[in-house]
Amino acid sequence: MNIHLTTIQTMALAVLVFYLGKFLNNKIKFLKDNCIPDAVTGGTIFSIITLIGHETGTFTFVFEDSLKDVFMIAFFTTVGFSASIKLLKKAGLPVLMFLISAVLLAFLQNVAGVAMAKVLNVNLMIGLATGSLATTGGPGTAGAFGPIIEGFDTPGATMVAMATATYALIAGSVIAGPICKRLIEKKKLIENRVSYAEFAGLDEKSTTLRLANVIPTGFQIIIAMGVGSIISNILSGLGLVLPPYIGAMFAASIMRNISDETGLFEIDLDVVSVIGSFMLAMFLSMVLMSFKLWELKELALPLIIMLVGQTVLMGAFAYFITFRLTGKDYDAAVMTGGHCGCGFGTTPKALANMEALTEKYLPSPKAFFVIPIVGGLFIDFFNAAIITFFINLLK
Repeated sequence: MNIHLTTIQTMALAVLVFYLGKFLNNKIKFLKDNCIPDAVTGGTIFSIITLIGHETGTFTFVFEDSLKDVFMIAFFTTVGFSASIKLLKKAGLPVLMFLISAVLLAFLQNVAGVAMAKVLNVNLMIGLATGSLATTGGPGTAGAFGPIIEGFDTPGATMVAMATATYALIAGSVIAGPICKRLIEKKKLIENRVSYAEFAGLDEKSTTLRLANVIPTGFQIIIAMGVGSIISNILSGLGLVLPPYIGAMFAASIMRNISDETGLFEIDLDVVSVIGSFMLAMFLSMVLMSFKLWELKELALPLIIMLVGQTVLMGAFAYFITFRLTGKDYDAAVMTGGHCGCGFGTTPKALANMEALTEKYLPSPKAFFVIPIVGGLFIDFFNAAIITFFINLLK
């Protein structure tokens, strides 16, 4: 039996799937402790239900999910508004060094994914699906780039990417503790710490959400999406394979920097963040609930091997590279734990890692300043460019 859902019904089901995930995350300590997004939990459970229906031949769902791309582009547009050159300059060397570390890791994750796929005699695009689009990028980027990779005769790429992203959310916290504990205790880093004062006064002032600032911000996002669609068409006309959100992200970053430099108009980043969170929740729910898990059967063993390889890369890179690039002190060790989170998961995962470390040892204001700026603002921008480079290299 085929169950056909209209656009409105599909969106309504996506909301129900999201709340299912929220309910389970609140009830199951393991899910809550590992910062699994509500949409990921709910979507995965629903996809298992559809797997049962498919395997037993009793029911299948057919979704009208044309709005999924709108939610995706809107979310990444809000990310683009975060790319402030002025803020990057103001944040200084610590942020720059961690950004270099994050960008280098993202590049190596793709190299490792493609190399392992070649050794395992798997489609190289599947290897790319286990790279930075799922690890550094997390579920949002995995859901955005997966369908693009599938367009190159790579069925199941979206599910591989999302499975990798979900695995990374858990593994990123598992490896962070032992790595940072060894760094802190072996190198006796507790004595040398940077005080909070050096990093005070750099946070954006929060504002209350009101209709007067929600409406203009919503319009700014729509304008950026419109201008971005023109930019994307121009770039695609040059023969580049790009995700549909690249132009919108680029347009939003231009608008942000014009605002910073001229003050002609104001961009309320608090509202941008709220709208972005809503769009991401809807996008992820719609992507995950339409998973065809049965397409992963043949990739089970190669996927496990590639996930282990990516985990080893993340751990080794954090221990030997991130720690050294960020200063080789106590704050660097805490940032190393954070990198295990945002380089193998999401920024909230990174913050959860660092909270666990600082609760056990000592506070690290520097780490809590640097990680959100890079993980929450800048790395998605650079990661999209890296992934696009690899897709065009392999196509």
